[in-house]
Amino acid sequence: METLRLYDFLPSGNGYKIRLLLSQIGMPFERVEMNILKGETRTPEFLSKNPVGKIPLLEVEPGRYLAESNAILIYLSEGTEFLPYDRFLRAQVMQWLFFEQNRHEPFIATPRFWISILGKADEYKEAIEQKREPGYAALKLMENHLKTCNFFVGERYTIADIALFAYTHVADEGGYDLMQFPAIQAWIDRVKSQSRYITIKEEVQY
Repeated sequence: METLRLYDFLPSGNGYKIRLLLSQIGMPFERVEMNILKGETRTPEFLSKNPVGKIPLLEVEPGRYLAESNAILIYLSEGTEFLPYDRFLRAQVMQWLFFEQNRHEPFIATPRFWISILGKADEYKEAIEQKREPGYAALKLMENHLKTCNFFVGERYTIADIALFAYTHVADEGGYDLMQFPAIQAWIDRVKSQSRYITIKEEVQY
């Protein structure tokens, strides 16, 4: 079997999702760092691999590429404990994946990028404030769910948790106060206690 190759940017939560899952299923891979701040994903060479010009991008075999972090999570988790076999539970996992990309990531991840990665909090101050209300709404929805559930689907750790964990656990880097969400905090601790857990900026070691 060919070694997977992951085109990635280490601070990226979307890239972290993939690294965390790969670590936890024990699947070796080669990581290729792409500095998005220097436009390395906008070169003709990279655009020939992913015309959208974004990471993460997974090369599953030579010349065959898969983009979009949550699509990659589904691909990698197929046949593992991280993706339920039950039809309804699988659909619930995907429900949370869609939620993460549509109602969570745009409001939680983007301020973190502007503040903690670009270091331009003042320049983006107005845009950051516009994202606060929907961002907190997403966190409140998660909090309410986690008040009665240990994990997001079927009382077990799945890629739904990985997808939502990636940017939630570093939401403070985007100016969000997680102290008002005790159920989320307890869930974050549960995720961190999972086997083969790695931090967001940790290289996977085999």
